[in-house]
Amino acid sequence: MTTTIDIDALLDDPESRVIVCCGSGGVGKTTTAAALALRAAERGRQTVVLTIDPARRLAQALGLRELGNHPKQVRVEGFEPKGELWAMMLDMRRTFDDMVRVHAGPERAEQLLQNPFYQTISTSFSGTQEYMAMEKLGQLAASGDWDLIIVDTPPSRSALDFLDAPTRLSSALDGRMIRLLTGPAKAGGWGLRKVVNAGFSMFAKAVSTIIGGQLLTDASAFMQAFDSMFGGFRERARKTAELLRSSGTSFLVVAAPEPDALREASYFVERLSSESMPLAGLIANRTHPVLASLSGSEARTAADSLQSAPLAEAVLRLHADRVDLAAREERLLARFTRAHPEVALARVPALAGDVHDLEGLRDIGVKLAG
Repeated sequence: MTTTIDIDALLDDPESRVIVCCGSGGVGKTTTAAALALRAAERGRQTVVLTIDPARRLAQALGLRELGNHPKQVRVEGFEPKGELWAMMLDMRRTFDDMVRVHAGPERAEQLLQNPFYQTISTSFSGTQEYMAMEKLGQLAASGDWDLIIVDTPPSRSALDFLDAPTRLSSALDGRMIRLLTGPAKAGGWGLRKVVNAGFSMFAKAVSTIIGGQLLTDASAFMQAFDSMFGGFRERARKTAELLRSSGTSFLVVAAPEPDALREASYFVERLSSESMPLAGLIANRTHPVLASLSGSEARTAADSLQSAPLAEAVLRLHADRVDLAAREERLLARFTRAHPEVALARVPALAGDVHDLEGLRDIGVKLAG
């Protein structure tokens, strides 16, 4: 039998330090993360919620004009939690810049920050967003300012890529292709000419034509400056990866009761298991429970006999459709739980409208807690 997630026990546990909400796009991770953070703060935790979703919904729901790359305390009239609630939205470029300043020292940091190659990769290199999410999580945890950090992950199937991001990004920056292009300049100042002389003339000419000789020069200068901070870069990533695997971290997989979303949820559950990540359970979001005991067939039979009362007939048919939808969702969730009987489950009924304020987030928190 599937167990129910005890959300309040998870939030109240002083050993619980990090909660990561993951899942595919459009299933309500951002709202779930904010609702959990609000409930934790009201129950006495010093809580910060980190969103990676570029949407502004979280700031609006928390009564803030906007969120920045550093936590901002939520202070709204009438909101007096036992603990504190802080919120921030990841700014990938600023996080990368801050990391460079920490690791490289003032003079070398300025060289890196002004380098055109760095300015390109800091916003568009594969894995940069996921790595910077890891970096920011590590910063928040190391500060000791909060006893609970709630993370809203990127809105895609690649949401767990932040587990691989440090390895992928450091491998890319330390990769053979970049070393081939930048190594000659470091070795003796010959630049691209030495690569050509080494027998790579056609390859080098093609690369130079595609990305430009100046970019190769910028890349070479970047790698020379970056080499000195590479150890710190990897060490920080290793510590954050350890944090994610620690007993103080819990992962919540968020999914809608729909075939594609639950298929993605299965992927997340299996990936978390293979990575030895601590899974707290699945949140089935926006479910449609039946609110009356009348069956669908009974409602349709009654509707057929009430054609002279159009309003009552419409209500009965709506109820019948709701019964069918609830039954379909239950079949899908039952299929998931048969495949993953060890995964605890929490259901959150769909709301009539969008969540746009603290009261709406509080309502979601109550439903999460059952």
